Amino acid sequence: VLEDPVRPEVSGTVEEFRHADVTTVMITGDHKDTALATARTLKIADSPAQCMTGAELDCLDDGALADKISEIRVFARVSPDHKVRIVRALKKSGGVVAMTGDGVNDAPSLKAADVGIAMGMSGTDVAKQAADIVLTDDNFATIREAVREGREIYANIKKTVIFLLSSNFGEIMTMFFAILFSFPAPLKASHILWINLITDSLPALALGVDKNDGKSLMRCPPRKASESLFARGGIACTLFYGALITVIGLAAFLVLPCGVLAAEGELVSNPFTWVERLRELMSREQILSKSQTYAFTVLGMCQLYHAIGMRDVQKSVFAMHPWDNLLMVAACIIGFVLQFAVTEIPFLIRAFGTSHLSGQEWLLLSVLAAFPLFAHE
Repeated sequence: VLEDPVRPEVSGTVEEFRHADVTTVMITGDHKDTALATARTLKIADSPAQCMTGAELDCLDDGALADKISEIRVFARVSPDHKVRIVRALKKSGGVVAMTGDGVNDAPSLKAADVGIAMGMSGTDVAKQAADIVLTDDNFATIREAVREGREIYANIKKTVIFLLSSNFGEIMTMFFAILFSFPAPLKASHILWINLITDSLPALALGVDKNDGKSLMRCPPRKASESLFARGGIACTLFYGALITVIGLAAFLVLPCGVLAAEGELVSNPFTWVERLRELMSREQILSKSQTYAFTVLGMCQLYHAIGMRDVQKSVFAMHPWDNLLMVAACIIGFVLQFAVTEIPFLIRAFGTSHLSGQEWLLLSVLAAFPLFAHE
């Protein structure tokens, strides 16, 4: 008995693809019975109805093939032209098609697929030139690793973009609402630049190289090629955290003058004139400087907390492993230290126009800044 055994890594890869909602289709020149036996071993197909020969394929036009192809898992006794038709039919049915091959006769179908994958060791030069990706180890399991890596890269891009947009949206809306009520600007130009350079850029870079839960990503269905970056809750996440950062920023900016009004009893006795009184209080340089320092400090720190939560919006922060992303740990430490420095080091206080903060003020602002993390939990 002659037998070409299935490589041991293929069965597990096909099974993982199945959980990832990636359909594996076998295309071979072998006899139908031989192909079905191998497909059963790999759990690609389990009945003759899921197999089709090249002769049967010739009896179908392109439209009929596109209608039927979702039911077929094995194609046997096929020619190079048949492979191209199969790839085109799979694409027409709405699939994103990756085609593997190593021979000259595979080149047309590799070219026709969305992603052509050639074997680097046993493949011909023609196949390699026609393909988009070349597997240097000829290992089918490497395709699984490429799919996982692609999903991780996309996940990092998505959470980085959402983090940056929600953070900047929060800053913009904080400024907008303050101006809408004719209050002074909560942030100076130097404050905005500092936040964008220190507490935005470093965490965003850390999110871009974050280590994801590959097993969890491989249990998710693939996204459509036309899917927006803000699909699957992305837009809601952006708007929610943007709105939360806005509320936090405005609360930090107004907490001091509101405290003064509360101490004077005006928030209760004159509820219709408190906005005018807030404007009057903020015209005092000392109160305005302190209020801007509060807003600056809180907006800077809350974006660091926001970045920690954005590592995985489906998990508690206590279930994440901080040492999987040392760059995020470093970004947060650097961010908090620098944010502390601009209110405590005299020459930085003069440069940024901030005010010194007491221990009690730091405690209050730290709790307020942590609200994105509380919301995440």
